[in-house]
Amino acid sequence: MTSTPGTAPGTPPGDRSRLRRRAGTAAVAALLLAGVPAGAAVSADAGTPRTATGPQGQKLTVSATTGLDPAGQKIRVQGEGYGLTTGIYVALCKDNGDNRVPSPCLGGADMSGGSKTSQWIVPPGDPYEGDLASAFGPGGTFDVEIEITEKGDGLDCAEVACSVVTRADHRAAGNRTQDVRIAVAFAGQEPGEPGGGEGVDVPAGTVSYRSAAEFTTAGKPLDLLLHPDSKKLYAGADNLPDTADVDERGLHVLNPEDGTSESWISQAPGSTGALRASAAARIAGPLPGDGVVYNYPLRGVGSAKSGDEAASGVWLTGSTITDIAPGTTPDTVLVAQGATLSEIERATGTATRTLVLPGGTQFAADPERGAVWYTDFTAGKLHRVDLASFTVTGSFDLPGGPGGMAGFTETDPATGAVWVGVDRSVLVFDAAGTLVKTLVGKDLARDAAFDTATGRACVVWQDGGDLSDPANDNNGTLTVYGTEDFAPAAKGLSLPGNHSQAGAASLAVEPGGATVFVTSPAEGKITRLVRQVSPLVTHAPEDLTAEEGEEVALTAEAEGTPEPTVRWQVSTDGAQTWQDVEGATEPALTFTARTAQDGYRYRAEFRNDVGTTRTAAVTLTVTPATGSDSGGDSGGDTGGDTGGTGDASNGGGETGGDGSTGNDGGTQSSGGSTTDDSGSTGTTTGDPGSTGTTGGSTGATGGSTAAAGGSTGTAGSSGSTVGGGVAGGTGTAATSGGGSLAATGATVMSVTLAAAALVGTGVLVHRRARRRTEGAL
Repeated sequence: MTSTPGTAPGTPPGDRSRLRRRAGTAAVAALLLAGVPAGAAVSADAGTPRTATGPQGQKLTVSATTGLDPAGQKIRVQGEGYGLTTGIYVALCKDNGDNRVPSPCLGGADMSGGSKTSQWIVPPGDPYEGDLASAFGPGGTFDVEIEITEKGDGLDCAEVACSVVTRADHRAAGNRTQDVRIAVAFAGQEPGEPGGGEGVDVPAGTVSYRSAAEFTTAGKPLDLLLHPDSKKLYAGADNLPDTADVDERGLHVLNPEDGTSESWISQAPGSTGALRASAAARIAGPLPGDGVVYNYPLRGVGSAKSGDEAASGVWLTGSTITDIAPGTTPDTVLVAQGATLSEIERATGTATRTLVLPGGTQFAADPERGAVWYTDFTAGKLHRVDLASFTVTGSFDLPGGPGGMAGFTETDPATGAVWVGVDRSVLVFDAAGTLVKTLVGKDLARDAAFDTATGRACVVWQDGGDLSDPANDNNGTLTVYGTEDFAPAAKGLSLPGNHSQAGAASLAVEPGGATVFVTSPAEGKITRLVRQVSPLVTHAPEDLTAEEGEEVALTAEAEGTPEPTVRWQVSTDGAQTWQDVEGATEPALTFTARTAQDGYRYRAEFRNDVGTTRTAAVTLTVTPATGSDSGGDSGGDTGGDTGGTGDASNGGGETGGDGSTGNDGGTQSSGGSTTDDSGSTGTTTGDPGSTGTTGGSTGATGGSTAAAGGSTGTAGSSGSTVGGGVAGGTGTAATSGGGSLAATGATVMSVTLAAAALVGTGVLVHRRARRRTEGAL
């Protein structure tokens, strides 16, 4: 937003004027000051130490704020100007933003007096003063030391934005006037990390998934594969009775955007080679270009692509196929038939290699590392099979012992880690077979899928479906984890109605993780989930100092999904209340700085469907314009400081000093003289609205000629210098008849005498032209 001249975002409608302190001479007792606006302005940059100002003018200083030792570090915290009627806590807390209680905190609400991670400060004479709490010093001061760590007492500053804060103690927990916050960062973080702004509803940059569509075109979906080349969604399905007029079992090919059916392969060769209606139980992997290899009950290995009328396949001897995966060559597949692992030729069904394991039913292949991980849930074992030698090279215990409910076995292509779902846990083993993490959910772990582009794993947890069990509610869950640190990488999503009574749920993830597909066999549907991210600030505005009348710009940027919108807000009362700046909905807020805005605070607020994120508030400091004291006058602030001693008609002034001119109505000089066109001494006036020069001339030259309506002043012996002349001697400046002060109508003599009277009482009011500013609130 670019303001028009005179428009100051955040300035209330109506006339505003602000008197500024100026360096006066010995003859001027004082100038009136504008009130200093209250605020919570941070007075230091992101380095250490830092100081912040609170809503009631409190000053908080922290000795160190960046690169802190995560294991623990002592810091010094000082304060002044705190009220003497309210006790406070000093602690490291989760920073929840303006006017929201900082919580949780290290040390909690310490009322024992023994905590090293927080301090309790109370007014002198408070009943708790002594062993439990220390008292404020004179002027509401304190100086304490606390020891802070990155994690503890329910606080994890690696996951949330943290600040060293003061807040009202437990006796006034709802009192936000004592909240002063200074952001801190531990080693490896930037100030304010993690965050990217202040999340209002959810933390900034929160990843979550929402349901975008539900597909009911694939019967009872059992397994999924999103083809890497054709981008089609393949769904292996069984029939779900009473949901359609036909038997829906088979291999369905769907449009992944809307779920429309592009093809349906319902038949495959049986034990005699004749085609028959066959479900597609498990999908082994993709065929080049299009199509998949899959298992159909009981012992069929088939292949088909979109448009095929029937699958081609072979029927194996032996027991039922319990798992299937791509083989070591394009023409082979690995097949588990209970505890027997075989590699077979897809064209003939001939086994080229066979291995009988101690037990097990399902496996996961890691061709990159030449391994197969075979799970025996009944015995509580995980076996590693070397693909080259086709022998068992290691066996590992599944925590929890034998008999765990079978879930899934999957390998992370990027790291080689093995993820095993057992009961309500996911056990993560590294590529060497060492258990490195146990993820616990409230439902049954049923399937996992990996996105190597983002290094994340999606896990679907399925409810048991038995409502007689208090642990069941018929609702499943989707969770997302980082594959390096196993930390949650997205907000968990509830999957209503997804339970295991009619079969296990399965997953497919689009490369990049923007879309996830989840099956619900009991409901006969596939849910398309899309990733969304709450706004994350990527560029924040900074504190700004500008001169009166200077064009300034604040900029902020954020990313998110959907793309966030922005609006700018302003606070005129130290960040206690905020108002939208009218029309300010662009990344850059541009306007002309006015002294009325000095101390105002600004922030950008970004919004999308996921949440709202705000930038940290920044402070605008406005100083008087160089060479001007009245906001738009062109007379000289740059004039000299000393002049000769004049008589009473010059107000007895010694120093020109100010040099303000009559452009906006005949401003008086600080020396008591009235300036003419050239800023010289004497009482001769110029024509209305004339502007003095920045330098002025000396009193030795006498008065200058008035441009209109005034007569020439009589030369004095060296009147006092106004507007920046050199020092002169003593003399009397003559006055002219009939001249009037520009734009005021007051006679020169009257103004001179009035100025003399003010100086005589020790006060000279330096008035400035009032200007109307149209606020953009």
